[in-house]
Amino acid sequence: MSNALLTDNVILKETMMSLKNNLVFANPKNVTTEYSEEFAQKGAKKGDTVNIRKPLRYEVTEGATLDIQDSQDQSTPLTLDKHYHVGMAFSEKDRTLSIDKFRERYIDPATIALANKIDSQFAIDMKNSVFSAVGVPSASALPSTLKGFTYGKAQMSLLGAPKGIHSAVVDPLVEASLVDGLKGLFQSSERIADQYESGEMGLAGGMRFMMSQNVPKHLSGAVAGTPAVKTTIVAEGAVAIAVDGITGTISNCFRKGDVIQIGGVYSVNPQTKQSTGVLAQFVVTADTNSSSNEIASLPISPAIYLTGPYQNVTAYPVDGGLITLFGHASNYASLTVPQNMVFHKSAFALASADFELPTEGVQASRVVDKDAGLSLMMTKQFDIVNFRNIVRLDWLGGWKCLYPELAARVVGQPT
Repeated sequence: MSNALLTDNVILKETMMSLKNNLVFANPKNVTTEYSEEFAQKGAKKGDTVNIRKPLRYEVTEGATLDIQDSQDQSTPLTLDKHYHVGMAFSEKDRTLSIDKFRERYIDPATIALANKIDSQFAIDMKNSVFSAVGVPSASALPSTLKGFTYGKAQMSLLGAPKGIHSAVVDPLVEASLVDGLKGLFQSSERIADQYESGEMGLAGGMRFMMSQNVPKHLSGAVAGTPAVKTTIVAEGAVAIAVDGITGTISNCFRKGDVIQIGGVYSVNPQTKQSTGVLAQFVVTADTNSSSNEIASLPISPAIYLTGPYQNVTAYPVDGGLITLFGHASNYASLTVPQNMVFHKSAFALASADFELPTEGVQASRVVDKDAGLSLMMTKQFDIVNFRNIVRLDWLGGWKCLYPELAARVVGQPT
């Protein structure tokens, strides 16, 4: 008796399971997917947007006199701007394979490719949004202890991160260094043997460690000289600073994703507004050239607030305040360094939407995993010339760094 044909629904369900298992950065266990339901409408299209409202913040007033504060709403847009697909072909005979064989031959290679595309771009975009960085940048002196990751978690706590287990995603070479150096610390004693045999990490220091080949490398800007603030900031919500003290005209003097600090500008706890004692960090939001020793406007995030419920610094940047790149004026210029990441689940959002199923000329089906917030569509057409099925898997989605203060980049081993 011949094997029964694998149905499209069976194939799609196996594909969804494989996709979830191959995601790391963008895995639904590590990020929030609750906003996928905002797009749960028939016929979602690329470019659809939902505005996500952030929690309000208020200041506490002492005494009996009532101080009514205006509610300052903050929101951020999440746009479905990623449409990825995998095209493949298989014969009708292949549909008689067992599901295990079919998965091995077709499903896993397709979903590995799709998951890596989602994960790699997701990681790059999140890296370019996160403004906290710890460790000494190095392409060779990789983290070999928990110090950098616990520092990253501490930095997040100073900025109001909730307690609990955080995710830590590391570069493959960093994983090798950590597993060897800390093999006695990961997991409880009964699981150390399993870790040793698999070569993979687990829970340590309040973090769930995972390895990903998609940990992005960051090439820092080519800054030279002693950069400093040229013009004192005097207005709330500033998102750019003027810079002088640079040596010459430099292409990509600062690059998107560079982390800078400004002398005399310290971060504050978002609730108490007390100084953390740590210089505030900012991420450069666009590649920027210098011209004749200066940059007229260096774009940065987060916006600078000295007063009010969203205060995040102890002082405005002032004329002459020294600007450092990853902690030094120019020592770490033009370095390419892995950007390992520690983050809370609420830091990043992933949304996926249902395509409207086509009805003409093809067979189409869809699978939705509501718990994971993921949706996949499969369309199929028979190729009469080559007597085979032409199939494509499509994913429509988007992502956003909702709370960059709930994440930190570990760029090297701290001193």
